[in-house]
Amino acid sequence: MKLSARNALKGKVKKVTAGVVNTEVVVELPGGDEVVSMISKESAEKLGLKPGKDVYAVIKATNVMIGID
Repeated sequence: MKLSARNALKGKVKKVTAGVVNTEVVVELPGGDEVVSMISKESAEKLGLKPGKDVYAVIKATNVMIGID
């Protein structure tokens, strides 16, 4: 897989929560950190995302959201 994004983090899907339009995907990285992404429900279905599946979380520096607890 070749991508223009430089930040591709390998991990495993921990949780998938499907909504009407979008799906929240929690990816657990080696070491226990988590990355959460919102993608379209259609994309999640096409990728066959389910807990335990190996995936890459791809982060483009120009498209990052920041949150706080």
